[in-house]
Amino acid sequence: MFQGFRQAMAWVHTWFGLVLGFVLMAAFFFGALSVFDREIDRWAIPATRFEPQPMPSFDAVLRPAFERIQPTPEAIEAMRPRVDGPMPAQYDTVGTWSAYTTHRDPVLQLFAGFVVPNARHAGDLLWADATIDPRDGRPLPDDRLKVGSGFFFPLHYGLTLDWRNLGIWIVGLSALVMLAALATGVVMHRHLFREFFTFRPDRARLRSVLDLHNLTGVVALPFHFFFALTGLLIFAATYYFPVGHTQLHELHDLNARLEAGRTGLPHERAGVAAGLADVDAMVADARRRWAEDGKAGDVGFLVLQHVGDANGYVSVYRAGTDRIALVGDGIHYRAATGELIREDPAPTPVERMAQFLTGLHLQHFRHWLLRWLYVLGGLAGAVCIATGFVFFVEKRKRQHARQGRQGARVVDALAVAAVTGMVLAALGILVANRLLPEDLPARATWERCAFWGTWMAALLHAAWRSAPVVQGLPNPAWREQAAAIAVLAVSAAVLNWITTGDHLLRTLGAGNGPVAGVDLALLATAAIAAAGAWRLRQRARAVATARRAVGPEPRHA
Repeated sequence: MFQGFRQAMAWVHTWFGLVLGFVLMAAFFFGALSVFDREIDRWAIPATRFEPQPMPSFDAVLRPAFERIQPTPEAIEAMRPRVDGPMPAQYDTVGTWSAYTTHRDPVLQLFAGFVVPNARHAGDLLWADATIDPRDGRPLPDDRLKVGSGFFFPLHYGLTLDWRNLGIWIVGLSALVMLAALATGVVMHRHLFREFFTFRPDRARLRSVLDLHNLTGVVALPFHFFFALTGLLIFAATYYFPVGHTQLHELHDLNARLEAGRTGLPHERAGVAAGLADVDAMVADARRRWAEDGKAGDVGFLVLQHVGDANGYVSVYRAGTDRIALVGDGIHYRAATGELIREDPAPTPVERMAQFLTGLHLQHFRHWLLRWLYVLGGLAGAVCIATGFVFFVEKRKRQHARQGRQGARVVDALAVAAVTGMVLAALGILVANRLLPEDLPARATWERCAFWGTWMAALLHAAWRSAPVVQGLPNPAWREQAAAIAVLAVSAAVLNWITTGDHLLRTLGAGNGPVAGVDLALLATAAIAAAGAWRLRQRARAVATARRAVGPEPRHA
């Protein structure tokens, strides 16, 4: 079938990349946006445009907020199939309270897990959550979509296909295929070092597109390989092979009980009511212990387990933003007395490696230069895939035009939707975020509809305008959607000014970096898209002139 090994690898590289490249395009692009997901959240929710706050006082802020949390009707219905018998009318027994924040979060996320009688598994809790202003505990509206952390971030690893975690499985398969595509790409390109320095934009379009494809693939090769591999490792035990919570559930519970006996952290409730000691004093003691070990004392995660029970305990975890590894350095106290139970020991070499790989992928650290390198790596991956699509179409569309085939047209329309259409969808949700009334019911749902509706419109437009591809000509949808990107990006920045009063001069002068940064990124996107649309228009005119000079190519029946 193939004349040699390299030709076989080229076939694998081409078709693996073509079939699942559309998924990888979304993973790379929205992964790049997720590097600054909290900053996008602050742009999208004007009520959160204040400085990040430390973990607040438990007694003054957290406890009243926790006591207000109740599960939603949707969460209750989702829990019902996992309960033998009727669901209770009231949920008073709290299994766990937890509060989470990062050094980039102005708001605080709270989670509450309620014990449900007759649940099939004792540890299966009914979950509820809330977002509060950590300065005073004021709850923020629960219908505000966190566009960055609540939409773009899960989109890059799960495609928002939540049914049986289908999206996570699709992205995982795509990551596995990407590793194969990277390996076959290395085999295909024997002169990797030379291609690192090769880009000839003045040459024929097919050559320059291939140069850009090779350049972005080679420059970011370690980035692409590392993030595909670590993404698979992070989800392996939780989603891909969750034997501990499925086939080996009883063995998993036995191990948890043995671990509780070893660590002194009770696995189950005692069934005896107990009070709660001063949690703020426990947090202060944890900070002191970290300081004595020369570690930063920021609290990132606070957990109260078995609330109101004699077996209750409080866990204080360090934010760990001073290093790449995702560390916890947890310190645990008996909830009823405040007595120290244990400090997490130093991790083993295997645990340190896992913490480093996880932290490097999830990037919770403070290193801003490294975060920008993540953005550039993600965008380089998106460009690599986009140029692969363009090269595939350009290489085949004249041949398909002579044969009267539609393959190049279909791939080109899908490529337009995956590249410019995806950017349009991201801008569409930002524009909708600024246009929709603040008190609109189900506002978050409308924003999601704006995203998917814009993307679907881009796909239909690309398919409608792709007829010239059948004749071997460029698809005008590329330049038209590039122009639309420029218009929407400027519109989003202007609408932010009109609806909030936070124009660039004001946000830059006030040192509001997150909001100013999003606006600057929007304007930069508009400039790049406008330049691209102009170049594509110039090229379309040149191709049309050349076609008129030589006449149309004959087509075979």
